Amino acid sequence: MYPIIRLAKEFFVHRNAPELPVLGVHVSHHRCWPQDIDMFIEMNNGRILTILDLGRTVLAKRVYLLRTLKENKWGLTMAGASVRYRRRIRPFEKFIVKSRCIGWDERFFYLDQTIWVDDKCAAQALYRSAVTDKNGIVAPDRVFTAAGPTDERPVLPDWAQNWIDAEDTRIWPPEVGPNPA
Repeated sequence: MYPIIRLAKEFFVHRNAPELPVLGVHVSHHRCWPQDIDMFIEMNNGRILTILDLGRTVLAKRVYLLRTLKENKWGLTMAGASVRYRRRIRPFEKFIVKSRCIGWDERFFYLDQTIWVDDKCAAQALYRSAVTDKNGIVAPDRVFTAAGPTDERPVLPDWAQNWIDAEDTRIWPPEVGPNPA
């Protein structure tokens, strides 16, 4: 079940947070609750993705993207992700999520999110996101025209560009073997 109460809490906590530039960092504070854990008594990897979703949603609000989406009847979708899990998050541990846009190209926005327990990074995710309308993907330049001026497009970090390049070699649709008998 989607944690709608957590989402409402995030919007409430950040209701007066200042606007961020497109490349700004949104920081949110969380705790691992019993409903977040798996059979190994740590935060479930799927729940981590959901918590990151909360961070991206409030980031979108703070950079005025949600307003622009609503005004233009556009949607927002994830088009890819790469996640590293490096430290367990145990029940009742506090952690911080840092969410930021690191750049864009002709079609997609690229988002970097990290989860920190104390000063140790527990997880990092790189997302490819797209704004959509009834005709498909809305180019970032068109989004910025609707949302207002922004910074110049930054050069993506090598590690992000390498992931994008690797994704471009991936076949679609994926190969599927014969059905088992």
